[in-house]
Amino acid sequence: MTLSLEECIAQELSDPEFAAAYHELDSVSQVARQIIELRSRHEITQRALAEKIGTKQSSISRLESLASSPSLSFLQRIADALEADLKIEFVPRNA
Repeated sequence: MTLSLEECIAQELSDPEFAAAYHELDSVSQVARQIIELRSRHEITQRALAEKIGTKQSSISRLESLASSPSLSFLQRIADALEADLKIEFVPRNA
């Protein structure tokens, strides 16, 4: 029997190590998607955003491609440049 992706993930989430890695990646990917969406709304390139916050375009690219984990201060600079508020939130996981 072939499992769907959702079924496979649900099965693997019973492994605590997999679950921790999965939840961490999900959080980072949500941040990256939000930054891409805000850049798109503001019609700003990675290079232009990088210049606004005093970093290199490659730093923005790494963040958006999930190749780096940004600091809170870096995220705050991005939020300010994109005229957004940074909100950090703890949400209980479903047991």
